Amino acid sequence: MENLNWIAVDWGTSHLRLWLMDDQHQVLQHIASARGMSSLRPEEFEPTLIALVGAALPEQGRIPVICCGMVGSRQGWAEARYSQAPCTPPSIDAATRVQTEDPRISVYLLPGIKQLPAADVMRGEETQIAGFLAVTPDFDGVICLPGTHCKWVHISAGEVVSFRTFMTGELFALICGASVLRHSVGDDGWDAEAFEAAVADAISRPSAVAGNLFSIRAETLLCDLGSAAARSRISGLLIGIELAAARPYWLGQDVVIVGESGIAAAYESGLAQQGAMARRVTAENMTLNGLRAARAKLAEMTP
Repeated sequence: MENLNWIAVDWGTSHLRLWLMDDQHQVLQHIASARGMSSLRPEEFEPTLIALVGAALPEQGRIPVICCGMVGSRQGWAEARYSQAPCTPPSIDAATRVQTEDPRISVYLLPGIKQLPAADVMRGEETQIAGFLAVTPDFDGVICLPGTHCKWVHISAGEVVSFRTFMTGELFALICGASVLRHSVGDDGWDAEAFEAAVADAISRPSAVAGNLFSIRAETLLCDLGSAAARSRISGLLIGIELAAARPYWLGQDVVIVGESGIAAAYESGLAQQGAMARRVTAENMTLNGLRAARAKLAEMTP
């Protein structure tokens, strides 16, 4: 590929996304794979990468490969040490350089962020935050990053001041996939009214959530509760107790949700119900913007 200048990589636990980029930071090709970090041993990362992009690499020179996400975890390709909050989102100058057998690539693993004494960590989200701040440098407020582990991040003066992680998405998957409630839910379907009612109930009575979850099973058996309503109520109860706990982050703040539809829309709905008007930005765009910012900084550092 004649115009290939660098490769942007978002390497998560279960999925891998690559973008072949030109010298204007425009996407030449997008590649997706299910070869996430959890399925690979450290020695398998380079062969996996080369299998996907090797045909596009030039015979001469080294192509920078800038990676974010769980690829830099202790179980990943190599460990990229955390930067400590409060801090600006870490970039290429703090990255871990990986030694490769293929001479055509130079691999950089971007670090995550850690927080102490209120212990917390993030990997990958810091690059999305960097991407958002690249286009909104004066932002002062809170960024919500929904997902398996949802993160609420306080941003001020271009820094990550503090953050809090909630295992809401993972709990939802476990409840729907391994608990007795798996018999009550389908794979999809959404009932906005049921979701909103569950959010309101969880915020007002968080101590009752465990009981309200079992009520979903009982209503399935006795009242013909539909699978879409059951799924939506589970989501609403879990997001509701998260919103109750995260109130110091979103109450009275300018809130931005990183995500397109689906779960991001659910968070937006739950916040709106509480009078917090959040706005959404596209997660992929923020990831790419953050990786582009890292590539630009690498160019500045290179003699």
